[in-house]
Formats: sequence, structure tokens, C-alpha cells
Amino acid sequence: MEIDEQVKLSHLLFSERKCRVCGETKDLIDDFYITRKNRKNLLSSYSYECKVCTVRRVVENRKKSKPFEDWNYPDW
Repeated sequence: MEIDEQVKLSHLLFSERKCRVCGETKDLIDDFYITRKNRKNLLSSYSYECKVCTVRRVVENRKKSKPFEDWNYPDW
């Protein structure tokens, strides 16, 4: 069984994926986040958005939303 797991892992190590946001082809393990931690040997367990684009999206969304700016204490 270990040989089968190693073969699957070797196929995973040399695979690349194209980012849906920036369109660049990058290494799957180094440049994409894993989304399903219980299935690390599957290609589908990695996201389709690279780490750089994910960080950029999160930073932009945090700048846009200011949840406490319009918030006031309730009038009890």
C-alpha cells in the first residue's frame, strides 16, 4: 500500500495548476492553499486561486468593509 501512496504523491508533486484569477501557471503545492485537509493526496483538495491572489483579495475586502464605522450602541 505504501507504493501506491508514493506514486500518487509523486504525481501530485510534479503537477501545476493555472490560477483562475491571474491566469499564471504555478506549482500546485507551493503556490496554492489546501482546502480539504483530510484529502492531501488529491489534486482537487487544492484551491483554484493562487496564494498571491488570495492574499490580495482578502486585503482588498478588509479595506472595503469597516463593520464598526456605522455601528452605534442600541438605545435601551
